[in-house]
Amino acid sequence: MDKNLETLELYVPVVDRVHGNAHPEFHGVRRLFEDIAGRVKETEPELDFSREFELLRDITNNYAVPCDVCETYEAVYTMLAELDEAYQARNK
Repeated sequence: MDKNLETLELYVPVVDRVHGNAHPEFHGVRRLFEDIAGRVKETEPELDFSREFELLRDITNNYAVPCDVCETYEAVYTMLAELDEAYQARNK
């Protein structure tokens, strides 16, 4: 699940700073990602993140990329979707 975590830890704060005013929903994305990343690092990998990913899907409209954002924003949504898919596949 942590394949993209390091990259996301770099990108998410930057995207939040650059696009947060125009896309305030990204503040919620950042909070949820930081919660997931912190818990992954501190505890066993078998934690339940189903609620966090459900909230991310809701906030991001299933990771739909807004039309007025940069490639980094798009990359963040792509990596979050990949994390979500990996988590869902592992926990079926």
